[in-house]
Amino acid sequence: MKNLEVIVPCYNEEESIAFFERQMEEIFALLPEYRCSILYVNDGSKDGTYQIIKNSSAKKQYVNYISFARNFGKEAAMFAGLFHSAGDFVVVMDADLQHPPELIPQMLDGIKEGYDCCMARRINRKGENIIRQKLSKTFYRIMNLITSIDLVQGSTDYCLMTRQMVDAVLSLHERERFTKGIFQWVGFQKKYIEYENTERIAGESKWSFRSLFRYAISGITAFSVTPLHLASAIGIVVMLAAFIYALYIFGSALSSNAARTGFASIIIILLFLGGMIIFLLGVIGEYLSKIYIEVKQRPAYIIRDTSLKTTERKKQYEENIDHYSGQGDQ
Repeated sequence: MKNLEVIVPCYNEEESIAFFERQMEEIFALLPEYRCSILYVNDGSKDGTYQIIKNSSAKKQYVNYISFARNFGKEAAMFAGLFHSAGDFVVVMDADLQHPPELIPQMLDGIKEGYDCCMARRINRKGENIIRQKLSKTFYRIMNLITSIDLVQGSTDYCLMTRQMVDAVLSLHERERFTKGIFQWVGFQKKYIEYENTERIAGESKWSFRSLFRYAISGITAFSVTPLHLASAIGIVVMLAAFIYALYIFGSALSSNAARTGFASIIIILLFLGGMIIFLLGVIGEYLSKIYIEVKQRPAYIIRDTSLKTTERKKQYEENIDHYSGQGDQ
């Protein structure tokens, strides 16, 4: 009997857990050929999420949990869940039921067809404001334009993977992770299952415009050096523009005897060049910050408490991970 393990990152989801488990139990009942389990990853929640999942783990044999010492972010929570998972097939999904559990049987059918990964893809963003929808589409276009990976419009973190693909994803050791990009970078055969966007069952979204913007910047800098090349190109363009403008000023001075102070031109040029330099330094700074974070080699997360009793999965990972390390380029 194959093991199906569901990884669920949680941050302030105390109102959603009961609804989530009720629906998951209904789905598990439809899959008698699999040994199903849930692994919650509590990402430093400030509400009662930790106590709820701890109580659930004590009552239900199929429920386990990992609880962080503080909030490390969803990317760290997904990484921790994958790292400590032991299932033959692993699902990553949210607890708020915006990722419909009823897609799991379809995902398993896709695995039986020979795919290594089945990913959920939203065909609309119903319920979200128009600005957020436009920004999302723009992000996907930019990512596909300047990176070597191919992000499918509407694809989500909700997916089911084989153990082979999970190990490949874990072989990428960076601390600053962009999981959507990593899923694409490692390759493997993928099938996309479409669904309509649904509202949260309870609670509020943890993603603000600011956090989404930072997430987008993290994704771009994680998989593309195009902004650095663009910075060099902008520098060349600015120098050419300055040279052409100098020729214009020189020509005007030769053809006219009118007095010219040049004060306005100097101010405009200084402001333009100053702003451009600051912008380019910001681009370079983004990449330097990534290097700074990586070279410190701090752990992606710290576990405060867990119901997991064995480290066999960790030992297996450490023994086999070299099979994937160092293969391919970004």
